[in-house]
This record gives sequence, C-alpha cells and structure tokens, in this order.
Amino acid sequence: MIDARGFPRFWDEERETLDPAQRDKIVLGRIQHQLAYVYAELPFYRTLYDEHGFHPDQVRSLEDFTTRVPVITKKMLVADQAAHPPFGSYSRPVPAGEIARIHGSSGTSGVPTLYAVSRTDWERAGEVHAMAQWCAGVRPDDIVQVGFPFGLFFGGWGVVQGAERIGATLFPIGVTDSEKQLELITRLGSTVFSATPSYCIHLLSVAARMGIDLRASTIRHLLVGGEPGGSLPGTRKIIEDGWGATVADAGSTSEMYPFQTSVGCTAGTGTHLFTDEVYTEVVDAADRNVAVPVGERGAVVYTHLWRDSQPMIRFAPGDESYLATDPCPCGRTYPRLPEGVLGRLDDMLVIRGANVFPSAVETALRTVPELGPEFRMLVQKIGALDELTVQAELPDNAGPQAAAIVARTEEALKRVVGIRVPVQLLAPGTLPETTFKARRVVDER
Repeated sequence: MIDARGFPRFWDEERETLDPAQRDKIVLGRIQHQLAYVYAELPFYRTLYDEHGFHPDQVRSLEDFTTRVPVITKKMLVADQAAHPPFGSYSRPVPAGEIARIHGSSGTSGVPTLYAVSRTDWERAGEVHAMAQWCAGVRPDDIVQVGFPFGLFFGGWGVVQGAERIGATLFPIGVTDSEKQLELITRLGSTVFSATPSYCIHLLSVAARMGIDLRASTIRHLLVGGEPGGSLPGTRKIIEDGWGATVADAGSTSEMYPFQTSVGCTAGTGTHLFTDEVYTEVVDAADRNVAVPVGERGAVVYTHLWRDSQPMIRFAPGDESYLATDPCPCGRTYPRLPEGVLGRLDDMLVIRGANVFPSAVETALRTVPELGPEFRMLVQKIGALDELTVQAELPDNAGPQAAAIVARTEEALKRVVGIRVPVQLLAPGTLPETTFKARRVVDER
C-alpha cells in the first residue's frame, strides 16, 4: 500500500496488521520467556516472586499473567537501586563496552533513577521508534524539529532514534526560547515539530504576539508526548486548528524507555499500543491483578517483552486510561488508548466526594474558546473540606463578557467533572508560561 506522498503506508505491514489473536500468541511466548529469564538471572524479581508464592511456570495464558504476577512500582525500583547501585538488582550486569546509553529520571530525593541500555536493546528500540513515527506520518522527506530537552530525560532521544532510522532530516534544537523556536521553523521549513502538547499550545500564543500564522507554516505533523493531553479531543483540536497540522500523541514512561509504548496515527483515533513490544494492560486501580473490561477506566501496567538489560515486568506507573479494540481506519490492528493516558492516579483529587483529574479539567476548559492556554488548579482546605478553584487567563479585550465566560466555564466544568467548581479569571501573563511539562496543581492544604 502506498500513501499520498508515494511512500509505503506501513513501516512493517505484516507486523502492524497482524491478526490480534496471532499477535497474542507471540506476546504470550515472549512473556513466558521474560518471566523465566528474570527469575533465573535478576535477584530483584526472584525475591519478589518468591515472596508472593509465584513461579513463572504458573503462567500459561495472558489471563494468568494478569492475575498471578505481582506488579512493580517506581518506589520499589528506587529502593532497589539504593541497595544495589548503580542500576539495581533488576538490571542485568552489562559490561561497560556493551552499554549504549545511560539515562534516567529525577526522584523526589534529588537522586536520579538510572537506566542502563545495552547496545542490542538500543538498536531494537530505534526500530520501534521508527515504526511509531511512521504511524504518526513522519517520512524520509521530512525535516523533524525536536523541542524536547536533551539530557537525563529519555524523551527527545526517542524522537532522534526514530527520525534517523526513517532517514528524515533531523534538527534536534532542544529547549530554546520560544521566539527562536518559531523563527527556525520558518527559516528551515521544518515539516514535523515534536514537543509536549502544552508547549505546542504555548507556541500558538507566542506566534500570535509575533504576527505569525502557524496554519500557514510548513509544519504538517506534530509529534507530542511527555505529559497527558495530546489525545484529549479538545486539546488535540486546539493544537491541530492552530497549527494547521495533524497531532500524534506518543506515549511512554522513563522506566519503559527506550521502547515506545504507543503512538497516535493520522486517523486520530487515539494511541496504538505496540503490545508485541511493550505489553500493556488496563487493570483495577485498587487491585492490579484484576483486569477491567475493554472501555472501562483503570490503571495502566506495562511489560517489556524484548528488553533484557533492565526489563520492567508488570510495571505500574500510576497512570490511568482505558482500552479500545475496534478496527482503526488506518488499518493497524493494535489495540488503542482512545484518549491516550488520561493522567496519573496520584494526581487525582477527591473534592466533595468526586474524583477530579487535571485531564478532566483541561477537557472542560478547552471547550471555552475565549480562555488562554494556561490554567491551574488551586486546592485549599476550607474548614474540614477540600475545595478546588480553577484559575484561567482571559484576553484583555474580554471586558463585560467576563461574567458570561465564567458562567460558561463553570457549566463546562460541572458537565465534565460532575461537581460545581468556581472559576477565577486572571489577566494574560499571570500564570507561568509552559516551556516543557505543565504543572497544573497547586496544593495549599
């Protein structure tokens, strides 16, 4: 199959369009292989499994895998690395000459969690990133401008891997001032831009101040990630309409990198899960050994099927989402997260008995076109109750319409969140501009 630009429609057509039942057989075989491997070779997993009375031989189906295998968490990994530096006892000892990359993520203590990637794993991950970016619309004739930071964080490096494997022209500018970012898009004629969704929205405001119409720019695809929001319909629409380009949400976590877990396709139906690379489950948030039906919200759990240098088996990052398995117009048969990752379960606020996620607040706010791109959620304890106030910016010319806009915003929040949430409108520029990941919750309790 050939696309409109004369390139193959798929990066690996046989793999991407495989019958799901056949793919599940491959997945089960890899799960059994990984379980046997980590139990025999990695002390962290052997100790954990023995403590839970689990043995890899007990897994004969995907259902067994969900119901029998204990999950691991970031807290457990941090503790294990502290006890077994530098990479923990869940990492295969890799000779220095065989380590391709060391990356990591910062912890609450300020001590980074380190991830060592073997050359074999790094090479395989490059192929997965290429498949993901091809799914998102990236082709060899593109100029890919990367607005993610390059450092300890894995994110920007995954875009580099995929773009280079595809053969696209790569411009890894990283984080710079927003005006320069936009000027260089115009100067180079960049056709793909990659950053967080909140930064893409922020650049719309910067472009307006500079008199730049991004809809007339050369950008035709936006590859977003690093935070929830890129698959939320309202947020995606704002970005696509403002840039005149398609948006593809690319999902993963530091622990699952260098492998891409999911990516959006040009059909805009959510993010396709590469379950034959990173097996993804959606389970009960209260009990990670209980699956939830397709379409029901729950906790996301990830498993590396091929990584051996530091594999994550049933890693629970604390994210929430839901699955879809209906056919996608793009032709790929991978399951999907229709709205990507909705948010972190530990970001959930309980306000007057209702569960409130920042992603739900964002969904509501994006239906009010007069509001600016930035917002924050102010949480305070008033008496014995936790109360939430949403603060958003309003253009200077709102004038007498402000009261009506507040009413419409509060109505949208009640419709989406389920409770009345008061709204405060602020002058433009009051809230910090987002240049990487947005920080939406201010907890003053």
